[in-house]
Amino acid sequence: MNTVQYQLKDKTAVVTGGTRGIGFRIAQMLLEEAANVVICGRKQEGLDAAAAALGGGERLLTVKAHIGREEDVNNLFDTAKAGFGRIDVLINNVGMNMIATVSDADPDLWRKIIDTNLTGTFLCSRKAAQIMRGQNRGKIVNISSIAARKSSPAMGIYGIAKAGIEMMTKVLAHELAPHNIQVNAVAPGMVRTDFSKPFWSNDQLYGNIVKSIPLGRIAEPGDIAGPVLFLCSSASDFITGQTLIVDGGTTVI
Repeated sequence: MNTVQYQLKDKTAVVTGGTRGIGFRIAQMLLEEAANVVICGRKQEGLDAAAAALGGGERLLTVKAHIGREEDVNNLFDTAKAGFGRIDVLINNVGMNMIATVSDADPDLWRKIIDTNLTGTFLCSRKAAQIMRGQNRGKIVNISSIAARKSSPAMGIYGIAKAGIEMMTKVLAHELAPHNIQVNAVAPGMVRTDFSKPFWSNDQLYGNIVKSIPLGRIAEPGDIAGPVLFLCSSASDFITGQTLIVDGGTTVI
């Protein structure tokens, strides 16, 4: 059980990609805080499995959605608002990567990675902002990555998309500040999820990765979810346009 109190009781949060990994843990911790939670995913079986594991009852809604498609995003937010009456928090968590060098990447692959990571964050943030402006209050938290700040041949397009998300965070924070809406981002390093399993499941690779992390381990999903919930809470009301790096010290070396 989560022992930190974020005072999010009865707040309504939309978590994209909430069926597994970081998104699932964020949704789980929000429910522990007695928040209303809406998660989306592209596969119904994944949503059903997550709903059974989360056990949120009437406080949990699941919506099948591809966030790179405007019609799916509109349905996601319309369903959330119809179910809980308002939207207080958006957590843009969906992310995907396919290994390719930028100089040799097929344009279709480029579009797929950019649309899922960057365009999806834009579409969801745009829709949430339209709702939150009417409430004169809201929180948007984007999940970035240290790949936005450090070039990697295996994650080049992904890193470019995440760098775009960090600039979008600043732009939206500026635009939405008059409406009492704070927009921030969290940039994890390596996290023990299925997304990064090819790296941490290999003992030799894992050993090399850990050597570059001053705290001596990779993050667990809860290590990222805690800072996200802080940025969802009233404790962060005077923080906007910032990216909080949560990497165990990797980028200080």
